[in-house]
Amino acid sequence: MTDLKRLSGNWNYPTTVRFGIGRVRELPDACAELGMHNPLLVTDSALAELPMVQTAVGACRAAGLGCAVYSEVQGNPVEGNVSGGVDAYRVGGHDGVIAFGGGSGLDAAKAVALMVGQSRPIWDFEDREDWWTRVDTRALAPVVAVPTTSGTGSEVGRSSVITDQRDHTKKIIFHPRMLPAIVIADPALTAGLPAHITAAVGMDALSHNLEAWCSPLYHPMAQGVALEGMRLIHDWLLAAYRGGDDLEARAHMMVASTMGATAFQKGLGAMHSLSHPCGSVLGTHHGLTNAVVMPYVLAFNRPAIEDKLTQLGRYLDLPGTGPDAVIDWVLKLREDLAIPNTLAGLGVNESQVETLAPMAALDPTAATNPVPMTVDSMALLYRRAIGGELGL
Repeated sequence: MTDLKRLSGNWNYPTTVRFGIGRVRELPDACAELGMHNPLLVTDSALAELPMVQTAVGACRAAGLGCAVYSEVQGNPVEGNVSGGVDAYRVGGHDGVIAFGGGSGLDAAKAVALMVGQSRPIWDFEDREDWWTRVDTRALAPVVAVPTTSGTGSEVGRSSVITDQRDHTKKIIFHPRMLPAIVIADPALTAGLPAHITAAVGMDALSHNLEAWCSPLYHPMAQGVALEGMRLIHDWLLAAYRGGDDLEARAHMMVASTMGATAFQKGLGAMHSLSHPCGSVLGTHHGLTNAVVMPYVLAFNRPAIEDKLTQLGRYLDLPGTGPDAVIDWVLKLREDLAIPNTLAGLGVNESQVETLAPMAALDPTAATNPVPMTVDSMALLYRRAIGGELGL
């Protein structure tokens, strides 16, 4: 048994991270370090009712900070969730943001911190060409991020995924300074997370590391981070799934999540391209959707990634050889985590492919898939994932 006190550290990669069990108690100090006197804690509506949020708010207030809560954030955050947070920030006279929660809460909070200083609409800052240079950086709000799940790694990301309800697409809002200045990563906050959520977010972390590993772009540093992130997931995800209070497993999975979001600056791929439209149009859970489509994308990309999958299988010491070892591991992992085999299990059907495939082909994550993607190839993948045909 690992001494849990040793699973602690102060890191500066890619931002300042205070990692360790119980370190959420340092939240007031982190806010003060960034000059906050009256932070706005942004989270989702379900989390806002839990004791961990009330404890965090109470700690800030006890330290003399005028902390308030904004929780109008849905599972796939939309523009209205962000604009509502901006209004709350301005009305309350706040001077910083505490991003508290899973990927949705963190993404919405970072977008609020960006938009409180802007006069242009949020869609003007989509991650396209050099649109990030449009941001007026003089009034960006400082952010302390406190993740409560181990999936998206949004706490170390420079962007937010926000759904544009005008065309039901997920858009990536980006600026380098959206990266939170301080992260408090306390694995104890993920203890007791329901097993099915642990499974979905854990597979999201795997998808980030795995797609970064398979991306054709050249980024050896991200490559190394992704590889070790997948080893942690291989060794600890099932333990976290089976033991909600296993803090050692929870700690390693929280690190793996952060590593995935650090690594995917190297690029993502068709797992995310397929998942984003399902989330924006049908409301499916992002990590769960990534988990369902994962083996279908690996099989489709296999000719371009055989060497990388072979190397990964060796690093993880998987039974078998070559790409089959990794694909078989993913299939068995999904089964052990009780994740559906097909998109049909998430309510996606054949009649929706005509709508979803063009959206997937235009998704920015498609550009770094190892195999060039078209509308037709996205449609093929959707049909395989709905019908349960790997295409091997």
